Amino acid sequence: MSHPTLFTPIQVGNLNLANRIVIAPMAQYSAEEGQMSDWHLMHLGHLAISGAAALTIEGTAVTPEGRTSYGDVGLYSDACEVSMARVLQSVRRWSDTPVGIQLNHAGRKGSRQKLWDGGAQIPSGHANGWSTYGPSPVAFAAGETPPTSLDRNGLAAIRDAFAAAARRASRLGLNFIQILGGHGYLLHQFLSPLSNHRDDEYGGSLENRMRFPLEVFEAVRDAFSPDRPVTMRVSATDWAEGGWSLQDAIAFVQALEARGCAAINVSSGGSSPAAQIPVGPGYQVPFARAIKQATTLPVVAVGMITEFEQAESVLSAGDADLIALARAVLFDPRWPWHAAAHFGAQVKAPNQYLRSQPSRLRKLFV
Repeated sequence: MSHPTLFTPIQVGNLNLANRIVIAPMAQYSAEEGQMSDWHLMHLGHLAISGAAALTIEGTAVTPEGRTSYGDVGLYSDACEVSMARVLQSVRRWSDTPVGIQLNHAGRKGSRQKLWDGGAQIPSGHANGWSTYGPSPVAFAAGETPPTSLDRNGLAAIRDAFAAAARRASRLGLNFIQILGGHGYLLHQFLSPLSNHRDDEYGGSLENRMRFPLEVFEAVRDAFSPDRPVTMRVSATDWAEGGWSLQDAIAFVQALEARGCAAINVSSGGSSPAAQIPVGPGYQVPFARAIKQATTLPVVAVGMITEFEQAESVLSAGDADLIALARAVLFDPRWPWHAAAHFGAQVKAPNQYLRSQPSRLRKLFV
């Protein structure tokens, strides 16, 4: 293929990306008190030389109670900022790959065990547990402790915490922010009728349910450097009766576009443990396609996109503008290199690795 779409540049806001491959945020459960550890230095360091056009730091909590687990990264204190600065300084020494961050508040899905320990809720008062908050006192799963419903002061505090984290991200020189508005976390909890049972201006109608997530977006956009993009990750559907729908997601995306959002990352699910999700290769791509048809924003597709030709076909068909890799790039951290070799394209590699090129691929690296 002479000109694979996967390896053509694209602009997201003011950020120029060398190709259409981005690395999605992936929780590592390896922080201490919200502070990055040497694991993050290794993890982000090797992904920063993968050849992808951008790298996204894992879902990062804006308050201690906003963490999903006690091992989550945070950006809510000076200590968190210092630890992240140390990691970024080392990564940037050896890579010029743009690095962004996903900001999140877990809401009712917080206070959990690490994933490899089962991910169950840890009750408040137990070691590594805390009280959770949400739009309504509705537990995520049967047997779990319901969250405390957020009052106006609580809403303002969390909105301000997102803005404070955005200012820290700006000081750290991060190239973009992605706000997590899906996967059943706090902002999605406000959007979904399954978790939002409020009867005030933050519940009921779609307009009301969108109100708090949009306020958070505006607060982050105002707090972050104006020349750097703020994007949003959304769940296109809850995959559950009476839940958040694709049409709801389209309306939300259009409201975000009107407020200066730079791109949309399209995922799904997360609001209900009983959701029936037909998981398979590219199962979320139709949602990206539908949202792309309803917005002028760049759209990122994600979810079991693992093969080179599969990724290229999503882009060449116009279903999305970028591909986000998660588990596939954990399994193969050189996925972009191998995709470039497959299509006869080029990626950037560090000088230390230039000699790794097979003799038949002497034009692979730039």
